[in-house]
Amino acid sequence: MPGATLAALLADVEILEAVGDLEVSITSITHDSRLAGPGTLFVAYRGVNLDVHRYLPDAFARGAAAALVERPVAELRRELQLPGEAVLVRVPEVRRARALVASALFGHPSRDMIVVGVTGTDGKTTTCTLIHAMLTAAGRRVGLISTVAAQVGQEALDTGLHVTTPEAEDVQRYLDLMRAAGTEIAVLETTSHGLHQHRVTGVAFDLAVLTNITHEALEYHGSFEAYREAKAKLFRMVSAADGKAGVEPCAVLNADDPSYARFASIPVARRLSYGLDTAADLRAEAIESGPEGLRFRALTPAGSVEIRSRLGGRYNAANILAAMAAAQALGAPLDALAAGAVGLAGVPGRMESVDVGQPFHAIVDFAHTPNALDAALAAARDLTGPGGRVIAVFGCAGLRDPSKRAAMGRVAARRAELSLVTAEDPRTEDLDAIIEAVARGFLAEGAHELPGLGPLPDRAPTDGAPSPRRPAFRREPDRFEAIRLACAAARDGDVLMLCGKGHEQSLCIGEVEHPWDDRLALRAALLGQGRDALPGPPPPSPSA
Repeated sequence: MPGATLAALLADVEILEAVGDLEVSITSITHDSRLAGPGTLFVAYRGVNLDVHRYLPDAFARGAAAALVERPVAELRRELQLPGEAVLVRVPEVRRARALVASALFGHPSRDMIVVGVTGTDGKTTTCTLIHAMLTAAGRRVGLISTVAAQVGQEALDTGLHVTTPEAEDVQRYLDLMRAAGTEIAVLETTSHGLHQHRVTGVAFDLAVLTNITHEALEYHGSFEAYREAKAKLFRMVSAADGKAGVEPCAVLNADDPSYARFASIPVARRLSYGLDTAADLRAEAIESGPEGLRFRALTPAGSVEIRSRLGGRYNAANILAAMAAAQALGAPLDALAAGAVGLAGVPGRMESVDVGQPFHAIVDFAHTPNALDAALAAARDLTGPGGRVIAVFGCAGLRDPSKRAAMGRVAARRAELSLVTAEDPRTEDLDAIIEAVARGFLAEGAHELPGLGPLPDRAPTDGAPSPRRPAFRREPDRFEAIRLACAAARDGDVLMLCGKGHEQSLCIGEVEHPWDDRLALRAALLGQGRDALPGPPPPSPSA
């Protein structure tokens, strides 16, 4: 167990005021007062929906050794009636201080390895996993922290239910475990929330990768510009890096992305670009996408190489190129890049097939933005048989960017013949209102709304002659029922795409995370089973 005095841990932190004995020993950090105990440093800050300072009394009652705060100490003592011996340290920004303290608590593990950060709106997890696979194929000892899991050596550690970038102390703990396992290179999925909330502050990044930037998380960042600037923070960290022995700080950028010029203006020792449609350092030629995956020829600064991958969809060619650029910047040869691409069977919840012998493709994907949904449904189209349809099941999360909801409906209307709009973590928002916003996008594209009762229409007989298509959609708040109806409607040659949840293991209704796995739900529906076949109690009806 790590441990140090609070005074030592605060060496790189700006302190506005402090009371109490700073020589107390700290062995853990938390913002959850229920986890506080002897040796705990409790961190209190003004959150998006909650002021954590209110839990200071509970943290100290449970034995917390000290607390980092943002509000004046005298004000907190007076308002919360804190114990006289409580050790309180006021700093300008607790989240930043928390990250610096966490790095110090674990002995700054990122300084002892090469660290790659991958950010963007879509494709981060897949790109991280590809980099890990390619560098592993090159014989390097690689660790991974992604939305799906933390990979330390041969051990996969669960990173949580709805976690993207873990909290700062968890990031440092994973890095410390990697260091102990002899890891040479750590690959971190790095979200805009994680960057803005300082979860990766204190991490010594050497290489930054950008997948793409589209409208997302505006409910948190407030504007697209602020969202983009949060992503840019990773590249500024690399720009300021001194560079570790034998490593040249590097930025890998998507030349096809509209934000390319903005990110290319950030000075860095080395820069590599990749693209499918624009001249770039790494490019793809003759892309073929089908049921067996991807095939293309990659042109790189080190030469060209044939790439085969079991990942589907043209968009994954861009993710592969991004990973190739990162791995190549770290010395991986062309044969390792190709081996890593072909060796990766898939990423949990990303274009993941569920097959119980049904005569159509059934796929689970994490797509939850308009750009990702568009790419996923385009990939589904490549898999349809003669006369086959794309059937989409998706929703939009509550308390998340509302501006994308109608756009999701428009995308589905353009890409799918039949869609069911359902619950996707409605949280405390009114689900019917969320679905209504999505429906407006369908209607704007001229889609036909199906009645809310009875089975979905079967595909009309066709003699193979082309005919105009009018997309249809239906509102079905119950996610399992939406999946069941889609399975019942699908026929030979169709592709059923279940989007939005991917690998996640819960469905948030109200303020409760209920056990849920789209893959298990889809499998049960394909087998004709009811929701009672799913493990754990079924989530309540979100519209109840």
